[in-house]
Amino acid sequence: MPCRFRPCIDLHDGIVKQIVGGSLSDRNPASLKTNFVSSHSPAYYAHLFKKNNFTGGHIIKLGPGNDEAAKEALAEWPNGFHLGGGINDENALKWIEAGAEKVIVTSYLFPSCRFSLERLEKISLMVGKERLVIDLSCRRKGDKWFVAMNKWQDLTDMEINQASLDLFSQYCSEFLIHAADVEGLCQGIDEELVQNLGRLVKIPTTYAGGAKNISDLDLVDSLSGGKIDLTYGRQVTELRLGALDIFGGNLVKFDDLIKRHEPQEFD
Repeated sequence: MPCRFRPCIDLHDGIVKQIVGGSLSDRNPASLKTNFVSSHSPAYYAHLFKKNNFTGGHIIKLGPGNDEAAKEALAEWPNGFHLGGGINDENALKWIEAGAEKVIVTSYLFPSCRFSLERLEKISLMVGKERLVIDLSCRRKGDKWFVAMNKWQDLTDMEINQASLDLFSQYCSEFLIHAADVEGLCQGIDEELVQNLGRLVKIPTTYAGGAKNISDLDLVDSLSGGKIDLTYGRQVTELRLGALDIFGGNLVKFDDLIKRHEPQEFD
């Protein structure tokens, strides 16, 4: 199946926002820089994606104060989105009950930045493998990539390679992988990472980071052998050259994504 556009809704303080890449920090909240604050509600975007049948998207809660906004979006399209941001063994089932098709987990799996197989087994058993997405967003270290957590501020001990991806695949149904080093720069995807992921992954995977035009869908498709999907517009740069126009960008038109998506309705 060709590379698909996977939509995303980022929530900060209960509002749909686009945050300058790298400025979101627990250690220094005052460093936050926002280039786009939507006047539309989370439900507006959920309805927009629902109307155009863009399935498999995700809602990300960036910090506290986003629960009600997330529930609003989920209520607009029950079982239409994956939900991430602070997911753990105590709240995962509550978000499934609130309408999330799947929950996305990262930091919970890496206490003190070290991988816990016990935690992975626990949450997978709790929600079911088919309803669990693992976020393996990563940073490059030399010629390797390592999972990054806590809004990509901390590097874990987990390298992204065949062994780790095969292990995680036993407990989840999808991967979400941000290339944190290029996220928000709109200067192009991490082609080497996408190519490696296409070679290594065995379950559906969505890549994010650096996408800047609609042709990146074809590039990701080619590099990954059709195994990786793509999301746009998560964060923008200080130059305000965001990707997706519905989130304040000027590089990718949502109408063009709709046109590209429509023929797939008849496959």
